[in-house]
Amino acid sequence: MKKKYLIYSGSAIILITATVLLFSSSKNISNYSDIDTVPAINPDYSGVVIPPNIAPLNFLIEEEGKAFAVKLHAENGRPVKISGKKNKIHIPRKKWSRLLKLNVGNELHCEIFIKDNSGKWLKYSTIKNKISNEELDGYLAYRLIHPGYNLWDKMGLYQRNLQNFDEKPIMSNRTTDNNCMNCHAFRNNDGNTMMFHMRAKHGGTIIVKDGEVKKVDTKTANTMSAGVYPAWHPNGNLITFSVNEIHQYFHAQPEKRIEVMDHAADLILYDIDRNSVSIIEQASKPDAFETFPAWSPDGKYLYYCSALARSPNEYEEIKYNLLRIEFNTEDKSFGRVDTIVSSNETGLSVSFPRVSPDGRYVLFCMSDYGNFSIWHDESDLYIYDLEKEQISKPDAINSPESDSYHTWSSNGKWIVFSSRRINGLFTRPYFAYHYGEGQFSKPFLLPQKDPEFYKTYLKSYNVPELIKTPVSVSTWEFNQVAKEDAEKSSYEE
Repeated sequence: MKKKYLIYSGSAIILITATVLLFSSSKNISNYSDIDTVPAINPDYSGVVIPPNIAPLNFLIEEEGKAFAVKLHAENGRPVKISGKKNKIHIPRKKWSRLLKLNVGNELHCEIFIKDNSGKWLKYSTIKNKISNEELDGYLAYRLIHPGYNLWDKMGLYQRNLQNFDEKPIMSNRTTDNNCMNCHAFRNNDGNTMMFHMRAKHGGTIIVKDGEVKKVDTKTANTMSAGVYPAWHPNGNLITFSVNEIHQYFHAQPEKRIEVMDHAADLILYDIDRNSVSIIEQASKPDAFETFPAWSPDGKYLYYCSALARSPNEYEEIKYNLLRIEFNTEDKSFGRVDTIVSSNETGLSVSFPRVSPDGRYVLFCMSDYGNFSIWHDESDLYIYDLEKEQISKPDAINSPESDSYHTWSSNGKWIVFSSRRINGLFTRPYFAYHYGEGQFSKPFLLPQKDPEFYKTYLKSYNVPELIKTPVSVSTWEFNQVAKEDAEKSSYEE
């Protein structure tokens, strides 16, 4: 490792020297022709808003040339310059971070020079991005899993430091006999208050609260299943779960793959301290499927999706509404149910509602039918303004491929969402800035150290969750708790 480091350091010195020569020579910098077009780069980091605490947006220049040079500059600070014979642009992290922090609220300019086959330098139109005043939560948690249904036994939960490229496992199923783990969730973007499920062998729900890690079994004789899709109440002691009877179906049409459907679904309330479960009667109707709970930030309302119960043969008629139920935080009782978005009016089906931290907006997916939007190419993100009682579709963040699971940052100025826009198969995380009034910036892809990373990486990023702090529980401790017997939850009327 030491030898590699020294060689790399030597290469870096040579690279820096070449960069200085190119940009300090008036002959080289002035002897170029302007090209009135924005250069093709991959990932497409052009015309976006970026947080001041994001890792370098390394990219490929997808224009032909014998040599390449890039100059990043803004109103304050020294420019960052990179050059070489390869089209891979690796931006020095410390210089990048310094430039961003000195220019919060300013534009970041990226000038790209390419030497063509005749030896002449061409300067393309400047790429302009905006550096936001507001930071992004520092970490992203996600599950890495193969996109095919038959490779689910190789998966893990991971966390990524968004200020650099460090990725660490939270939990991998390699240490738990390749069982399924899913539905990780956090309270108020806090990496130290979280939960996730273990399925099949070592089954149970692992909960982290107040520094304690425990494993529980929320299945009771009065509920159809253990808890499935979760939502933490802001008080940190309650979690709402859907309980579902879920089945997978496989289409014969090549343009469609899998249909994940409810055969039954209700909502339950789980009390962590009491390790008890109770059914939410108003949201557990025998003629309806209720699923995907989400709390308002003040904890006074529970949002969820509900559809009229139908048979699997009528799967294209199963369309979920967005409902809201009142909650009394003092006695933990539920009250009136209101319809926020009706599928009868939109003709579409709602899934994954998430309420903004200020309580004004609900961001959710809508597709033609059903609720497992990741398998629906037509799935798009929509936003409901609770103050204006208006629904809109932000075109800036949607694509022809599936745009699905999403979360808000703790300050409400950023979202992360899942998208298959690159090739329709692999799910990747994208970030977008929220201007307010339901308007978003053009999204940008999670940056990687190697700009060619996504061309060869064969796993999907599942359920991206923004967190302010990393998960502090070690993988070793999770592994020990995972192999313990789950504590049975009691049932309360």
